[in-house]
Amino acid sequence: MANISRQQAEEVEKQIGNSQNITLLTHVNPDGDAIGTMLGLYWYLLRRGSKAKMIVPNEIPFFLTWLPGCEDIIISDEDFDESARILREADLIICLDFNELSRIANLQNAFDNSESIKILIDHHPHPADFADYTLSVPEFGSTSEMIYYLIVENGHREMIDKNVAEGLFTGIMTDTGCFSFSSSDPKTFMAVADLLSVGIDKDKIYNLVYDNFSDSRMRLLGYAIHRKMKIIPEYNTAYIYLSKNELNEFNHVAGDTEGFVNIPFSIKGIRVSALFLEKDDHIKISLRSKGDFEINAFSQKHFNGGGHKNAAGGESYVSLEETLRKFEELLPLYSKQIK
Repeated sequence: MANISRQQAEEVEKQIGNSQNITLLTHVNPDGDAIGTMLGLYWYLLRRGSKAKMIVPNEIPFFLTWLPGCEDIIISDEDFDESARILREADLIICLDFNELSRIANLQNAFDNSESIKILIDHHPHPADFADYTLSVPEFGSTSEMIYYLIVENGHREMIDKNVAEGLFTGIMTDTGCFSFSSSDPKTFMAVADLLSVGIDKDKIYNLVYDNFSDSRMRLLGYAIHRKMKIIPEYNTAYIYLSKNELNEFNHVAGDTEGFVNIPFSIKGIRVSALFLEKDDHIKISLRSKGDFEINAFSQKHFNGGGHKNAAGGESYVSLEETLRKFEELLPLYSKQIK
């Protein structure tokens, strides 16, 4: 089972205790684990008397903005100068839920130029060497779960209040696919049971995250399934692809396509699923697999990406049509692994 050692926990505790200005930083296109981790740790730090600020590179999905403290997160796309100043003045930067500096987009230079101590806390495999202290445990299903056990290991369980618990529960729930992914283990459910004991409303949280979309998003989902999903049965693969114009037609906002990549798995026999979204300057790719096919290695080799064994992301810098053609041409090379 996943575990954080006493030595690892003590090192993080020492650095937090020695710091006056702490900055929490997470990745571009933040998801539930990124925001949940950040807010859970933020409220914990405030409870223990530390000063902390939070930065994300770009827009927070609307279905996460209800979380307590979300209004205090600085979005660097909207205020880059302030974000750079905060990074410059921090004496400790805690990097959450990413393992490559490219994941913080236009904040890379400001991060590199900061003289602060830097800690990485993350559950994605193969972290790059950019932090002074790296706490990386890929066996955890989410970074939020790591933060829970970090707090507990340092003897501060009593500091987990409702605000901390709501953030961490949201991160765990979303990054484990509502506890359906193979990364969930007994310790995940032990953490969740303890978070629920604080008095959070799990049904309310679920509804705010998953039952809070616009009618435009539902129409986009229907359109994507009916018109833009391609099934390749000989390779047990299916994918959905949406152009920038199609996204605009359905008034797409950040978070609207959350979960689309998992839809094809409802089809019997599908072992690999992908979602391709056309952006202004690249194609955003989400990849999922079932079984032993390591989709993170596939993404890293062919689409400038990475992630977990069965869940990864990537990018392409050619047209949508060329990207789809490349993806399909790669499938025969992996036919034995997919089947």
